[in-house]
Amino acid sequence: MTTALIISNIILWIAVAGLAVLVLALTRQIGVLHGRLAPAGALAMNATLNVGDVVPVQKHKNLNGEDVTLGEPNNNNVNSLLFFLAPNCPVCKTLIPALKSLRKSENGSLNIILASDGDDVLQKILIKDELLEDFPYILSEVLGRQMGVSKLPYGVLIGADGVIKSFGLVNTREHLDSLLVAEEMGVASIQDYLKNKQA
Repeated sequence: MTTALIISNIILWIAVAGLAVLVLALTRQIGVLHGRLAPAGALAMNATLNVGDVVPVQKHKNLNGEDVTLGEPNNNNVNSLLFFLAPNCPVCKTLIPALKSLRKSENGSLNIILASDGDDVLQKILIKDELLEDFPYILSEVLGRQMGVSKLPYGVLIGADGVIKSFGLVNTREHLDSLLVAEEMGVASIQDYLKNKQA
């Protein structure tokens, strides 16, 4: 009986050592794969828009003040980021501090405009709860359809010339930043840049 116990212990220790080696090998492989992955950036999943499309000049009611005009070129070299959100979207709410930080870091060279649709009472509650009174806030279902928004949160960067520079689904601050980087590179999204680079 003692011999059987010793043999079973030896087999168990061999199994534990084998599992440890397997875990180390998997950890190393995950590290290699992680190193090969490029940053995702905002996911461009829009069949309606293309970079270079001109936004038709249009005026929208602003829940926080004066009407907002989109598509009109400006001489101040100020881009506009349309950020589509909804009061019942938890990911949208987590990005609000990032939007405030981005606006501050861009130091007046980026106008962030919030856009949504639906019940204006819920929008006003969101504005009050999240302290969004300083942001232009458009309520327009037509604008969402025009920009091809199918999922939230979604961002569309419009240049000072009224031309669409980049767009995509934005779930993190990194995704927001990638819209600006994509615009600097002249592509719709980081994914497009990587596709072109591989081709």
